Amino acid sequence: MSVPIPMPMSGREPSAETLAAIAALHGAGGGRVRPLPPGVANHAFLLGEDLVIRIPRTARFLADLVKEAEVIPVAVRAGVRTPRLVAFDDTCSVVDVPYMVLDRVRGDDLARLDLPADRAADVLRQVGGELARLHRVRRAAGPALAAVPVQDGDVDARALIEDLHTGGWLDAEAARWLTGWTGRLAEHLPAGPPLVLTHGDLAPQNLLVHPETSRLSGIVDWGDAQWADAAADFAKVPLTGVPAVLAGYREECSEMDAPVGEARVLWYHLTWALARLADPVPHPGERHWSAPAAGRLLGLLRFFTSGPPAPWSALV
Repeated sequence: MSVPIPMPMSGREPSAETLAAIAALHGAGGGRVRPLPPGVANHAFLLGEDLVIRIPRTARFLADLVKEAEVIPVAVRAGVRTPRLVAFDDTCSVVDVPYMVLDRVRGDDLARLDLPADRAADVLRQVGGELARLHRVRRAAGPALAAVPVQDGDVDARALIEDLHTGGWLDAEAARWLTGWTGRLAEHLPAGPPLVLTHGDLAPQNLLVHPETSRLSGIVDWGDAQWADAAADFAKVPLTGVPAVLAGYREECSEMDAPVGEARVLWYHLTWALARLADPVPHPGERHWSAPAAGRLLGLLRFFTSGPPAPWSALV
């Protein structure tokens, strides 16, 4: 893989000539390139019936594409259902933009499907199994992935809550209550959990599903992958879906795998929700469930007012 170089990428749509050149490299005519719904980071095009082209929208998204090119083959070898990497070129030596070509995975994303609760839970159990396979890739013994960062240190919940109180985001009583809650959760946290390869954005729009069968066909968008505590991956799933993901995760885990407990997952959901209070800028139009400033806090409220099963009910 080449070393990324600065690219004068303007954010405009790739030209027809560029797309035709990429198509020709992969045995297809330019007329067989059709646009797909764009993402935040990449333009996407269907190449024929079996391949997908992804091109960064601007230069700042190139690093994520480089990361994906490293991570996807590792995830495939681990047995994770994700589109296979066919080609990646960030040299711009053949065409005038960096690009990636992937196998096409058929399916609709879970966010668009609006499945009944029981079918959605079945999909999420399948996601848990995929996550368990991914998390067996550990930094201590895993491949050298130069583009994959290491998760930042743990949140100091007490300091975070004090800053929110001082800044006027929390009243004194709420600050005391939250300090007590995070303190009780911290008693369940392991010291120095192993760093594993995480997807980093298991939101519903990154989960592709066969609509008729409710079978998971693939996990996509590895631009947020990092070496991290396994529990952090569960914090990108809406909390109402986490019990199903954990159930599938534990079905796939062997006795040799490090367990991920509910308190550990809740710690991330709660501390990330509090951190978002201090950054309340809205992001209109974004599909991610946590994009609204109050999204995570409302997710916690919805979950704990729905009568969650044990042991969740004992964690408040």
